[in-house]
Amino acid sequence: MMTVSLAPRWLRIFPAAAILLCACSPHSDNETDAPAGFDPARFVAPAAPLDAPQLASDYDVVDAMLALAGVRPDDDVLDLGSGDGRVLIAAARVYGARGIGVDIDPAKVREATANARRAGVADKVSFRRQDLFETPLANAEVVTLYLTPEVNLRVRPRILAEMQPGAKVVSEQFDMGDWRADEHRRVGDTMLYMWIVPARLAGRWTLTLDGHDWPLTLTQHYQEIGGTLGADSRVGEGWVSGSRVRFVADVDGHSRVFEGRLEGDRLVSTSGEHWQAVRAG
Repeated sequence: MMTVSLAPRWLRIFPAAAILLCACSPHSDNETDAPAGFDPARFVAPAAPLDAPQLASDYDVVDAMLALAGVRPDDDVLDLGSGDGRVLIAAARVYGARGIGVDIDPAKVREATANARRAGVADKVSFRRQDLFETPLANAEVVTLYLTPEVNLRVRPRILAEMQPGAKVVSEQFDMGDWRADEHRRVGDTMLYMWIVPARLAGRWTLTLDGHDWPLTLTQHYQEIGGTLGADSRVGEGWVSGSRVRFVADVDGHSRVFEGRLEGDRLVSTSGEHWQAVRAG
């Protein structure tokens, strides 16, 4: 009579494994309990909290974002929440721009880095794991965002304080609250918003016109400026776009239009009116 073994085939081929299985079995006599208070979760790194959901932009939206920003060769583009890297890879391949992408998810950073290498632009763009609220903004000519309304509002003060006048910000889907977009564009079901970072002009100036000095006080709300010239002449119709400025004020009973640009701590005329203004404090 043939004897048929009922043991699994792998035990018949590797009988030594049966000994190891017994030694390691939870029912083994050598079983030891975990120390009191032992928590294995302490040894597993938790997933980093996300400031915004991980949603990838459609490629036609990416193209429209970069076109809306007017990206130029050698621009430095900063993508906050860069995901798989598609925005910066397109900026490098299509426009010749450089870029840095930041994401809190290390897996996305690795994915984006590999995608840039495959696209042949690893020499132009790089990706890093970083909190977007700690990312320096001052050197970027363009910042791209696809975050949330709340995160946009949290990052807005840093954009206005740190970025250079004339730098551009493009956000997919979400605006910046009461900071009105300079341009917006719809691509399918997606709305894009673009802002030009305004020069910071609020404060006291000394304006020189026709050989006379006038105290000029400017107030500012994003792109809009107001204030007073001289004792009581109201500054009206004022706006600033990047480093360019325009406002109207009465001088000796005559309405004068002032157009100029910011150069360091001076406003210099760019129109027929020969005037300039220097910060007074």
